[in-house]
Amino acid sequence: MKPGTLLALNWKMNKTPTEARAWAEELKEKYAPAEGVELAVMAPALDLSALAANLPAGVAFGGQDVSAHESGAYTGEISAGMLKDTGATYVVVGHSERREYHGETDAVVAAKARQAQAYGLTPIVCVGEGLEVREKGEHVAYTLKQLEGSLENVGPDVVIAYEPVWAIGTGKTATADDAEELAAAIRDALTERYGHNADGIRVLYGGSVKPENIAQLCGKANVNGALVGGASLKVTDVLGMNEALR
Repeated sequence: MKPGTLLALNWKMNKTPTEARAWAEELKEKYAPAEGVELAVMAPALDLSALAANLPAGVAFGGQDVSAHESGAYTGEISAGMLKDTGATYVVVGHSERREYHGETDAVVAAKARQAQAYGLTPIVCVGEGLEVREKGEHVAYTLKQLEGSLENVGPDVVIAYEPVWAIGTGKTATADDAEELAAAIRDALTERYGHNADGIRVLYGGSVKPENIAQLCGKANVNGALVGGASLKVTDVLGMNEALR
């Protein structure tokens, strides 16, 4: 049975707490849940309290990163316990921007995922290839190797987000068949790792997702939702994606 659909809305470094509150209030006014579709807002840590107080019932939220350490002298980092205390249920780990700009390795991503799970947060583990890898035809092997390293000693309570780096914020989108190719390969790898416990793991596609293409992407057998960037910033776009999946 195909897992339910998750729309993980990644705001990246956008929206002040005041703007987050206004966004949540607008969503609360206009949102009508779609059966089998879950919304979750991945917001900057400073916005989480505003979301907790103002999001409509049934809409989850989470962080965009988490420390690999439980607590201590790690200035500027956000612990899993801090996220959990706000009411967060998810956290993104290993986003391509964290890997590229902050040098995060697969081992670091796995450590962050383990820390998230230790506090009852569901990590959204991101994997995916750059354009050079894609053009060489090595995208499947590259992504599965990244997945393996990023799940070292990580339990099955995870979400996997496949994000071809060349399609993030570029306006380019992998075709639905491209997304399905990797999602199916990821699904097989998860089954090999977790056995029947992999059945409920959701595999998302991320990269220039919008209302116009989300139904086609999520219509594929192994694509269970999307990690949405730019289109997450406007409530009208979020509602459009939600409606497209009814």
